[in-house]
Amino acid sequence: MAERNLDFDKVHNRRGTDSLKYDFAAERGLPKDVLPLWVADMDFQTSSYIQDAIVAQAEHGIYGYTETKRDYYEAVIGWMKRHHDWDITGYKIIKTPGVVPAIGAALDAFTEKGDAVLIQQPVYYCFNEVIELSGRRVVSNDLVLGYSDRYAAAYDEGQAAEAAGDNKFPRYYIDFEDFEKKIVKEKIKLFLLCNPHNPGGRIWDKEELKKIAEICKKHNVIVFSDEIHQDIVYSRYKHNVFADISEEAAEFTVTATSPGKTFNISGLQIGNIIIKNRELAKRFKDSVNGIMGYSQANAPGIAACRAAYTKGDEWYEAMKKYIEANLEYLIDFLKREIPKVSLIIPQATYLVFLDLRALGLSAEERKELIIKKAGLWLDSGDIFGPLGEGFERINIACPRSTLTEALTRLRDAINE
Repeated sequence: MAERNLDFDKVHNRRGTDSLKYDFAAERGLPKDVLPLWVADMDFQTSSYIQDAIVAQAEHGIYGYTETKRDYYEAVIGWMKRHHDWDITGYKIIKTPGVVPAIGAALDAFTEKGDAVLIQQPVYYCFNEVIELSGRRVVSNDLVLGYSDRYAAAYDEGQAAEAAGDNKFPRYYIDFEDFEKKIVKEKIKLFLLCNPHNPGGRIWDKEELKKIAEICKKHNVIVFSDEIHQDIVYSRYKHNVFADISEEAAEFTVTATSPGKTFNISGLQIGNIIIKNRELAKRFKDSVNGIMGYSQANAPGIAACRAAYTKGDEWYEAMKKYIEANLEYLIDFLKREIPKVSLIIPQATYLVFLDLRALGLSAEERKELIIKKAGLWLDSGDIFGPLGEGFERINIACPRSTLTEALTRLRDAINE
């Protein structure tokens, strides 16, 4: 049976499907008819193999408690080996409803109320939310946005660099001196690493990850590496798994993965948390079972993950090519039509951080521009931390016609 869902140009009507992306604008104080390119899910149908697996399960008609056998774990192991050259044979694979719930379990397992937890802003906003709601304190080793010739050659080899027509690009860097100082001063026990980085689309290179590992080992810091976007990597780039940087790093790392972003099945709520160290795995699983009260994963999520990781490769590769073409289109459109809006060119993720600071607008004026004038629903950069002020995150995992409509609205609103 061949893959059927390869028409990524097709527009699917998601309104009236309880879609968080499309159906809850009014509840969040926005006009009902805004065009949404915010939350990280795709406007593409998932692989037909996943659809077929869920249909077969639904037709059985009995939805009792469901558990995973060896074939499930072999599917996860096979995917990580094929796509990341990461051999997790013998590692513990602990299922959760997703990565964010896993962060909550890690906070419970490895920290106490009142403890400081290290993050790197601007970063995925749920990091901050879960830390604070769990009674811990957020400490940020703020990333530095700058330019460097060090990466120019790598960018020049990429199609995105050619489209941008420049050999220098802004990107986020880690201030390692501040990183270590914060760990020591705040007595950090747990560091949340966003790898690849969201919203910056950065693939942390091996040297950077080795430096993180060296500092964290020195100060006995556990690393929770959120790698949910690990599969959405643009051509000529390769994701670097933090736990695979060294044998030592693997011993103090909790790696959070999920097929949710990759196959557009986040609503099925299935995550695979991969841990080598047996003691860390036990502490984490005790928190999953205890604080979360979670043991068996939901049945459709299990079926979907197994199908994705064993039969979804053709869809996955085609999806990546389509999104990369959307990125090239976005870069070209901005250059030609909206030169005052720039971007941080991502190496990974289908989320792009647009830089609107050259427009000289206040936060309220930018909100007026995006929502009322352009009729768009994007993620305002300030939700990722103070350093995101002046940016907007746009989701390009959509049909080209949708992206064109959004960019045209933005251009017209700016030129109004």
